[in-house]
Parts: sequence; C-alpha cells; structure tokens
Amino acid sequence: MMTDLRQLEQKIMANGKVDSHELELLREKLYTDGKVYRREADFLVELHKRVQHMTPAFEHLFYQTIKSHILTHGKIDAEETTWLRRMLFADGKIDDNERKFLHELKGEAKQVGPEFEALFKECMKAPPPQHTCG
Repeated sequence: MMTDLRQLEQKIMANGKVDSHELELLREKLYTDGKVYRREADFLVELHKRVQHMTPAFEHLFYQTIKSHILTHGKIDAEETTWLRRMLFADGKIDDNERKFLHELKGEAKQVGPEFEALFKECMKAPPPQHTCG
C-alpha cells in the first residue's frame, strides 16, 4: 500500500500539485478499510508540506482525512494531541485553515483531553502573522 502512495507522491511532486485524478487515487489509497491509519496520515502530512501549488480540493481532502484519522475513536487523547501539535506547528505558525480545522475537531469529538484543550486555546490566541512594509 505504501508503495502505491510513494509512486503517487512522485507523480504529484513532478507537476507540483494534486489534480482531480490524483485526488481520487489519494482518497482511495488513504482510506484503508474505511479508516485512515497513522502511516497514511503521516504520509499525507508530509505530502501536504511539499506540494507547491495548493488547490482547494487538496486542502479539503487533507483536513477531512486528518480529521477522520484523529476522530476514529471519537476522542482526542494526549498522544493524538502531541501528533496534531507536531503537524500544526511544523511551519512555526497557525493559519486560518488550521484554526478552522481545530474548531471542527473540537466540535465533532465526543471527548477531548486536557492536552487538546490546551492546544486549542494556544492556537486560538496565536498572534496574527507579522506584515512588513517595503
């Protein structure tokens, strides 16, 4: 399965974006048995970081897939929160899409641990990006 994903990754990196055909293949390969496992979620996070031309469709697939992975058991525990923190802060900042994603996670989870609550509060009060003139 990971071999198929790696081949797909090479095609995506070659053209710098995820087209509709590749989007369908990704969806098919990521949802094994209707679930998204950690290896596939890790793969998607790495791919998301490397895609040069982000399309709204790929953004949507990314956040929906990660949400599906995190909410497999309905609750967000300490281990999942640590994983989310690494994913969200990989670029050193929190953007509006990531804040929206956290709101959705919080709203859809049956239960969240104190670690997730702390991450949520931290991300919601994150300062806006600094703009420089010139």
